[in-house]
Amino acid sequence: MEKKVHFSELGLANTREMFKNAVHGGYAIPAYNFNNLEQLQAIVTACAETSSPVIIQVSKGAREYANATMLRYMAMGAVQMAREMGSNIPICLHLDHGDSFEICKSCIDSGFSSVMIDGSHLPFAENVALTRQVVDYARQFDVSVEGELGVLAGIEDDVSAEHSTYTQPEEVEEFVKKTGVDSLAISIGTSHGAYKFKLKEGESVPPLRFDILAECQSRLPGFPIVLHGASSVVQEYVQLINQYGGKMDGAVGVPEEQLRQAAASAVCKINIDSDGRLAVTAKVREFLAKNPGEFDPRKYLGVARKELVTLIKHKNQAVLGSAGKA
Repeated sequence: MEKKVHFSELGLANTREMFKNAVHGGYAIPAYNFNNLEQLQAIVTACAETSSPVIIQVSKGAREYANATMLRYMAMGAVQMAREMGSNIPICLHLDHGDSFEICKSCIDSGFSSVMIDGSHLPFAENVALTRQVVDYARQFDVSVEGELGVLAGIEDDVSAEHSTYTQPEEVEEFVKKTGVDSLAISIGTSHGAYKFKLKEGESVPPLRFDILAECQSRLPGFPIVLHGASSVVQEYVQLINQYGGKMDGAVGVPEEQLRQAAASAVCKINIDSDGRLAVTAKVREFLAKNPGEFDPRKYLGVARKELVTLIKHKNQAVLGSAGKA
């Protein structure tokens, strides 16, 4: 078994200062999922160039895909890459949707600076108990912990739910008090994956439940709220994918203006995964269709990486408001 490493040895930051600044500044910290080198390079490049703090996050499935030991050095490399670009942006390595105490402990021991324990599918008392167990362990190492109340619909990696359950605002105070979490993910109408809403022809995306957000904010003034499943499912990418052999009919996400509204309130962390996947897939499909004789992964992944940089810069500047906040 590899020895434990503290996140500070990798040059990482936890979310405490990030969230405090975001709450006071009326913006949200971007939390971008990555699975491979090119995605991570794009995230670091875009955030360094826009001077945005960033949370680089991996799911349980992504950690298995990339290898836990490899991830540690990728995170350390990400910090060094930003510094060599002349940027001192804070970078947090976060476990997205940890489903057990064991995986949270493993991530903390391997240098993660933040973990999410998702007990939202459990009865309230069991969710509290599991979350508290993770918090008690994380506190020893100054690692941030995110909990969740309410269930998001949709499928993303190992997270799957057929129906959503809105967060009950009357539960948030007790949950935060009993668990000691640093931030709370709530369910106000977002969902995982690229098919967030089933719309009939002519229908528009239903608005997020800002009334629930407002009540949570009033019950937990100044407390960091997290929004999962917040990709906009950029239609330009969906169309490119479909144009070059894909089949993504009905893929639709959360309008950017709703995310801007959320970022200006108590929401200080917004998770974006599907949009990054769509950007990469769209550009890879387009490149290979136009260059059928090409087989060098650097060529098509390089094009995809460049597009991902453009997407992330846009998110930081125009949606989350995090550009220039590092």
